[in-house]
Amino acid sequence: QVQLVESGGGLVQAGGSLRLSCTASGSSFSISTMGWYRQAPGKQRELVAVINTVGHTNYADSVRGRFTISRDNALNTVNLQMNSLKPEDTAIYYCNLLLGGAYWGQGTQVTVSS
Repeated sequence: QVQLVESGGGLVQAGGSLRLSCTASGSSFSISTMGWYRQAPGKQRELVAVINTVGHTNYADSVRGRFTISRDNALNTVNLQMNSLKPEDTAIYYCNLLLGGAYWGQGTQVTVSS
C-alpha cells in the first residue's frame, strides 16, 4: 500500500520561498507520475505541478516561472520549490501519486501573508 507524507509547509511573507517535500513508501515510486495539488478555503482542489517518470513537467499558469517540481527516485521523494510566493498561494498542498489509482498525502498548510 502506498503512503505519502508531506513536509515543509508553514507561514511566509509575500515574496518569500518555501520548499515542500513528499516521501512515498513502496517500490513503485519510479514508475509513477507525481504531482502537487492545492486547495484554498472555499475552492476546489487544483493541480499545481506534475512530473512524469522521465522528468517531464507541467505547471498551472498561476505558478509557472515561480514554482519548480523535481523528483529523486533513489529517495522516493518529490519536491516543490516555491519562490516569489503570493497571498493567493495560501492553501493546503497535497502530494499525489498516480499508479493505477490515485494516492494522496495528508496535506501541508502553506500560508503567505501580505
